[in-house]
Amino acid sequence: QVQLLESGGGLVQPGGSLRLSCEVSGIIFTINDMGWYRQAPGKERELVAVITSVGSTNYADSVKGRFTISRDNAKNMVFLQMNSLKAEDTAVYYCKANLKVAKWSLRRDAWGQGTLVTVSS
Repeated sequence: QVQLLESGGGLVQPGGSLRLSCEVSGIIFTINDMGWYRQAPGKERELVAVITSVGSTNYADSVKGRFTISRDNAKNMVFLQMNSLKAEDTAVYYCKANLKVAKWSLRRDAWGQGTLVTVSS
């Protein structure tokens, strides 16, 4: 069974920084894209950033220049460095990994439970 565990959320003042981490554990054959999504109260879940297995990245326009996604393939981890945080960044942040659990299995998406980021003075 595959599990994704996020950490690093919390309360931060506007202009501050946080670093989110996500570790993928369990029986894994290969991990392809990894990404961070967020869902603010009353809104749909949206893509924040995604990184491929070779390190190519893509960001939502709202976070470009402020957030940086990275990954450690040896540790099956993905990170999100968030700088210059704004009140509108407040949301539950979810980690997602597209992976295979065996050579012959289909790729599927696995999600974490989410970590709350609150940006407020």
